[in-house]
Amino acid sequence: MTAAIEARGVTRELPGPVPVTLVRDIDLAIHPGEFVAITGPSGSGKSSLLYLLGLLDRPSAGSVTLDGIETAPMSVDDLADLRLARIGFVFQFHFLLPEFNARANVAIPMRRLGRLAPAAIAARADQLLGALGLAEHTHKLPEQMSGGQRQRVAIARALANDPAVLLADEPTGNLDSRSAQTVFDLFRDFARNQGRSVVVVTHDHDLAATADRQVHLVDGRIV
Repeated sequence: MTAAIEARGVTRELPGPVPVTLVRDIDLAIHPGEFVAITGPSGSGKSSLLYLLGLLDRPSAGSVTLDGIETAPMSVDDLADLRLARIGFVFQFHFLLPEFNARANVAIPMRRLGRLAPAAIAARADQLLGALGLAEHTHKLPEQMSGGQRQRVAIARALANDPAVLLADEPTGNLDSRSAQTVFDLFRDFARNQGRSVVVVTHDHDLAATADRQVHLVDGRIV
């Protein structure tokens, strides 16, 4: 089976008088339908690895492939197009635009991709919000919603272009335990029932234990 996303010998080093190595010699394959939690102490390279897997950063050495596509030779613009079409991102802070309601926030990636007509974009945004229990909140601004609701809007936005890979960086860090469990239950459903590859960086060991697999980093290496 072709991995949905794979890192081979990936190292990321920040140049300088004293170079700083963020991750070193990472070999990691994430398969379709797999829910993986990346854990480790602060400063261990968890977010750095996620940004490399998500093509937000380039490795200093090694390679990252997405659905068999080698990304190293790609231009910045081509990488951006690939991310937009095939990868969804969720972060600790929701990053919703405060002047836009829930529907308009979810519509942003679809408008950027440009594959759907405006009516179809609105319909898909409403469908995603409804599936996440937010059918009554489509016209609300972020400030009118709870933290858990805002994070679910951010998840709907990440799913807008139907990505094969969903990456999340501490997505429950600002949530209460009940909302955090709801978010992880959603991720597990995306993997098991929708066949998406889901990779989540988390400090919460109890939530990480519900993933199919845990990848533990220490000092930039998988241990």
